[in-house]
Amino acid sequence: MSERLQSWLPLLPLLLLMAATYWLNLQVEAPASDAKSPRHDPDYVIDNFTATTLDEQGKIRFVMSAKKMWHYPDDDTTHLEVPHLESLTAERPPMRMSALEGEISSKGDEVFLRNDVTIVRPAYADKSELTFKTNYLHVIPNKDLADTDQPVAMADARTKLNAVGMELDNKTHIVKFLSHVTTVYVPPKR
Repeated sequence: MSERLQSWLPLLPLLLLMAATYWLNLQVEAPASDAKSPRHDPDYVIDNFTATTLDEQGKIRFVMSAKKMWHYPDDDTTHLEVPHLESLTAERPPMRMSALEGEISSKGDEVFLRNDVTIVRPAYADKSELTFKTNYLHVIPNKDLADTDQPVAMADARTKLNAVGMELDNKTHIVKFLSHVTTVYVPPKR
């Protein structure tokens, strides 16, 4: 019996080490999370960032910047503080969009702007500056589309318009106002 015990004695430290490792692993493992309230912590935060997208010819197509951007992995949402978007093409004037808050879709192909949203198309040729204001705007940058179901105000040098809902297609230069449209036009003085 003594010989048997002596043959197993070298394995005793190994067994103790395995037990200690198992206990230590239990101590450092995250506690079982409650499915009703998973943690909602950002996995990254970027301050004062600018992202540029190029077209097929290597020319700048979109520029997006924000005071702050952060991402939550649990729901795959990316949030923006004071975002600015600019759509640039040679064929048409740039469209500049800004807001106090924003969110980027998980695929990165849609942007949702909220609170004090402003769209500005600068003056060009014989057209005056055109401004839109709303509290929510859904933007699809790759398609040059934007829409809202919220109240929107549009203004240029001679026209002031209020409506509820808007669809803006920057490729075709067509803006549709969806309902409750009221407008004031001031004709040029002769």
